Amino acid sequence: MEKLSVELKLDYDWVVLIKEAKKIGMTVEEIRLFLQSSKEGA
Repeated sequence: MEKLSVELKLDYDWVVLIKEAKKIGMTVEEIRLFLQSSKEGA
C-alpha cells in the first residue's frame, strides 16, 4: 500500500484573524456565524 502524504496550506492572514478573534474571547461558533453572515452579505 502506498503511503499518502497530505500537505495542508493555510492562508497566514486567516490564521492570524482566527487567533485574534479567539484572543478577544470569541468562540469557534461565533467566528463561524460571523463568517457565514459576512458571506451572505457579500
